[in-house]
Amino acid sequence: MDEWLNYDQFDREMWHSFFPSERVMLTQENLDAIKSLNDQISLQDVQEVYLPLIKLIQLQYQNYIQMQLQRLTFLKKSSRRIPYIIGIAGSVAVGKSTTARLLQILLNRLMPDQKVELITTDGFLYSNAELIERGIMDRKGFPESYDMERLITFLSDVKAGVDEVSAPTYSHNTYDIMPDQPQIIREPDILIVEGINVLQLPTAQPIYVSDFFDWSIYVDAAADLVKQWYLERFGMLLDTSFKDPANYYYPYTKGPREVAFDKAREVWDTVDLPNLRDYILPTRNRADVILHKTAHHKIDRIYLRAD
Repeated sequence: MDEWLNYDQFDREMWHSFFPSERVMLTQENLDAIKSLNDQISLQDVQEVYLPLIKLIQLQYQNYIQMQLQRLTFLKKSSRRIPYIIGIAGSVAVGKSTTARLLQILLNRLMPDQKVELITTDGFLYSNAELIERGIMDRKGFPESYDMERLITFLSDVKAGVDEVSAPTYSHNTYDIMPDQPQIIREPDILIVEGINVLQLPTAQPIYVSDFFDWSIYVDAAADLVKQWYLERFGMLLDTSFKDPANYYYPYTKGPREVAFDKAREVWDTVDLPNLRDYILPTRNRADVILHKTAHHKIDRIYLRAD
């Protein structure tokens, strides 16, 4: 079966023609401040890819609000805030965090009356101590390394309109959760949820994370490109953040550089690639939109679910 059968495919020129706005509203400095370390994003990307995407999300959101109002009126219930939730998935190092942050900024600027929040699912990983106790530290990032029950409870509370909901956070310095630094989400109109696992279907759960999504995006690229970006990012971190003695990877800065890169390649080959191949990539066709990247993080094709 053709996996693209249910998608309409567009190149950048065609996609841009659906909303040919010249109003970018951001500077390159704004983009540099939000992009991931070795990601690449330009004002042209915003204009040609992201503004049409934002316009489509606006239309979807307006339809969603109208439907919610009609439903509450039909049921004779009082009006209440029911957040619109967007999921963003993809491999490590593919640039999904940049996409999530950019969407948050653009939605806030184009929809100033709406409150847009962003969380990542990294905070829902089990702590390193618990992963070690469970004997799955070498499976960190795989489905079983996440507290999915806690993530589902969080999303359920947000969707139910709970006034204040707490999300755990994660440190990319210590590579561990930060239980004493929760992120507090207060009545968002739109919540963006970014993570490698947001479209997965854990077999032990009767409810899936994606059940709470109203729209979903998958950031896609060939595995060999993602590996290249992963190693490029590792090298940049080796020269900067990893030099902090508190950093998880600090010991690798004290030895030969090639030994450090050997370790990075090992992690990719034994953890990240199998996770991508077996658990992340199979979720791609569950997304409403697929942003396909080629060399230099350039988005060359956009797939939009046709049904």
